[in-house]
Amino acid sequence: MSLHRRPVLLLLAAVALFAGCAGGSPEDRLALRMFTDHYTFRISPTPVPPHAREKTRYKVVVRDKESGQPIEGGEGIIYANTRDGASTWDTFVPGQELGTYYATLNFVVSGEWAMGLRFRRDSTQRLEQVDWMQEVLAERAGIP
Repeated sequence: MSLHRRPVLLLLAAVALFAGCAGGSPEDRLALRMFTDHYTFRISPTPVPPHAREKTRYKVVVRDKESGQPIEGGEGIIYANTRDGASTWDTFVPGQELGTYYATLNFVVSGEWAMGLRFRRDSTQRLEQVDWMQEVLAERAGIP
């Protein structure tokens, strides 16, 4: 191999490696990643971003923080509040995928919502919580 080709091939290999690392579904790339003492969470709303007065489905993938193993049979809740007192919440329903849970929220108004999630492996464990802010867009015309 000529010395002139080697840098080009190294550059192409680096680009391919970076592209592979940046891969994954759009849902995975847009997911919010949060951590507690014992768990890692990957939180994905659908639609992104949420809109007022339409159902937003949250997919929450829970893994053990130390081992990386999916957490099955856990208990959880996701909730949201505004400064004006509007609120919404739902408990987790296990999904088909290992360590995956679903919940549905209906934001009644647009604006900034304070979000929270509480989760535990089972009823003998303490609840662990993460919090974040979520911007909810205005209601879309014609969406039931």
